Amino acid sequence: MQLFVTGGSGFVGQHLIRRLVGAGHEVRALARTDSAAGLVGRVGAEPVLGDLSDLVNSDPPPLWASALRGVDAVVHGAAYMAFWGPDDVFRRANLEPSVALHQVAASSGVTRFVLISAASVATGTQRAPVVDERTDEGRPNIAYSRVKLATERILLNAVTPTMTTVALRPPFIWGAGMSTLADFVAAVEAGRFSWIDNGKHTVDFVHVDNLAKAVGLALTRGRAGRAYYITDGAPMPTRDFFTPLLATQGVDVSAARSVPFALAAPLGALLEAGARLLRRPEPPMLTNWITTFMGRDRSYDITAARSELDYTPSVNLADGLAEMADSLSR
Repeated sequence: MQLFVTGGSGFVGQHLIRRLVGAGHEVRALARTDSAAGLVGRVGAEPVLGDLSDLVNSDPPPLWASALRGVDAVVHGAAYMAFWGPDDVFRRANLEPSVALHQVAASSGVTRFVLISAASVATGTQRAPVVDERTDEGRPNIAYSRVKLATERILLNAVTPTMTTVALRPPFIWGAGMSTLADFVAAVEAGRFSWIDNGKHTVDFVHVDNLAKAVGLALTRGRAGRAYYITDGAPMPTRDFFTPLLATQGVDVSAARSVPFALAAPLGALLEAGARLLRRPEPPMLTNWITTFMGRDRSYDITAARSELDYTPSVNLADGLAEMADSLSR
């Protein structure tokens, strides 16, 4: 297949391109800078210099959009990701370019559009310990996730008779080369890391290669207008996951202090409210997001992905951790 990928220079994108190229697909990847073009080129894609923001309110579309002609499927993984900030920022950075890309893809003859969304679209007022695609998402508790959910709904409900759209919802994405551990490591080194309820609450996650596998399957499988949760299929207590994960970075949190959820939740809400009132550009040390992620049980039922995408996780925790430890020792 001829594919067009956004977000290809990032952690997920580079793993994804390698897998797609290895499966025999021809991949074009959007790159905003020469540096990004070099990264996607090194993992096997043909770079297309351009910016998704060029598509917004652009008539006719920018010249780089001609790269969508002749493409069988678009994999849209590019997104501005942060745990703090107003909804308007994420709408401009993520929602508007995503809607524009979807429209241009449909008009260019693309027949499949795969959106990499996020499981956090159901993190907030939805407090069920286990959720699936039939579970109401409620209201997410960070702007990134609220806008992801809004993007999903617009794209999955768009009328595009010649193009099928599916969305994948990964939770915490991990693996060699991940950058999201930096905040955890910084918190430990600054003495700000704490477990909530001794890390007993269930957390779910997906290895980057398992997510890439699911994307490959979604190129030809999955029902139009459907979202699918994608995980490693092995949720576990927060302590059991993050202790060995952080150990791959040379950080020991096995003896870190713990605070009860009954204290952390109201404190996080108070600190967050104060930071928003003062319009602080950076989040406080404790937020509603952190207390929800670390202090509530949450896993995702992947029955739909197993049955409709034929998805089975391939990389387990032990193998993924060994790869990360090996990459650190080089």
